[in-house]
Amino acid sequence: MKAGGLVHDGMTNNERQTALWLASVFSLRMLGLFMILPVFALYAEHLRGNTPALAGLAIGVYGFSQALFQIPFGFLSDRYGRKRMIYLGLLIFALGSVVAALADSIWAVILGRALQGGGAVSAAVMALAADLTREEHRIKVMAFIGITIGLSFAVSMIMGPVLNGWIGVPGIFWLTGLFALLGMAVVRFQVPDPTVSRVHRDAEPVASQFGRVLFDGQLLRLNFGIFTLHLLLTATFVAVPLALRDAGLASGKHWEVYLPALLFSMAAMVPFIIVAEKQHRLKPVFLGAILLLALTEFGLLTLHDSVLEISLLMLAFFTGFNLLEATLPSLIAKMAPPDAKGTAMGVYSSSQFLGAFAGGALGGLLHGRVGLQGVFAFATLGALAWLLVAWTMRNPSYLSSYLLNVGALDEGQAWDLAARLTQVPGVAEAVVIAADGVAYLKVDRHALDEAALRAYAATER
Repeated sequence: MKAGGLVHDGMTNNERQTALWLASVFSLRMLGLFMILPVFALYAEHLRGNTPALAGLAIGVYGFSQALFQIPFGFLSDRYGRKRMIYLGLLIFALGSVVAALADSIWAVILGRALQGGGAVSAAVMALAADLTREEHRIKVMAFIGITIGLSFAVSMIMGPVLNGWIGVPGIFWLTGLFALLGMAVVRFQVPDPTVSRVHRDAEPVASQFGRVLFDGQLLRLNFGIFTLHLLLTATFVAVPLALRDAGLASGKHWEVYLPALLFSMAAMVPFIIVAEKQHRLKPVFLGAILLLALTEFGLLTLHDSVLEISLLMLAFFTGFNLLEATLPSLIAKMAPPDAKGTAMGVYSSSQFLGAFAGGALGGLLHGRVGLQGVFAFATLGALAWLLVAWTMRNPSYLSSYLLNVGALDEGQAWDLAARLTQVPGVAEAVVIAADGVAYLKVDRHALDEAALRAYAATER
């Protein structure tokens, strides 16, 4: 497979390099955030002032600061420049890593993790990617970055236990600080400066669109979904490392559970994604994956005394998690208004990080008061609540986003062009923003007359 189309379809070499280097910045930061997830609960037991509640807070607190700052960072990058805000965010992330590495108390680690999340560069990086790519290729670039983020999560779950055996958790924090500095170097020396920076409605939030997105019932269901998914992730990893340790598996060998579970889960989810997208069975597959998570959490509640049992349940967990992590952004893109996708994704991302915070904080609290069973029972109920909410979701339309550069227009011409674009075979929705010079479309790829559509592009008009 050729990186989601990044090596053909008329992309320039600069666009391909931009996608690869900015994806690497995301990867370095995601590795830094998630490598401690499978190892921190055990490490926290040796920190001064630790309690289970505070250990859970340390795991999840990055999500609170990330949710708080990521959208403002994007807005500030519109005003002060993309690269400046990315440098600032990565520097804050590096500072947080150093604070956590030097910490001898749980509160110092919580401060370091909060600083890590405060370096919230996601929106600014996406906006920079949009500045440096043409509209007709931007969706491929964003998809490639999204795939890279998913792979980084999988790698971090394996690297965390391995590196913990070599350099310990403080060493992992030092390494994540180095990753942040490497990310800054990548942005400085490998990513070109944009000729023009402007707001991109497909890639970043727009303030005027928040009300429209926040009161959309279908998008709210999906935001609740990503909130719950990452709540389940962090709550589960408050407890699973301890369960594996109590079952007799040394922490340095936990990767022996995570590695095969992740590899087999990624293979197992592929047929379901094909069925969901190609056979238009997205909602049934989506509901099935949520049910799988609920059953997995119930299994962990009742069967967490054996390494083999936990290993099989982690295979099921990662299959459901990876499948949902892949399908939720697709559902957002299908259900968001064509000119508000960036805003919808911004709210979605904030919901994701708030879920990580809630899962860590509540999982740690329940572990301290009820034990591991309390964490898994909470996660089971959370998954069942999500299943009920998702059941009421409407079947998605199987449409794709499409951007068309239409050049300078006044408002009247924009309205007229939108009406004409909807007459092109395969175009279901069209919004033309005169100030952007861009048509934001929802299209049926199988029925689309792309030649007729491209006739309206600025370079061909």
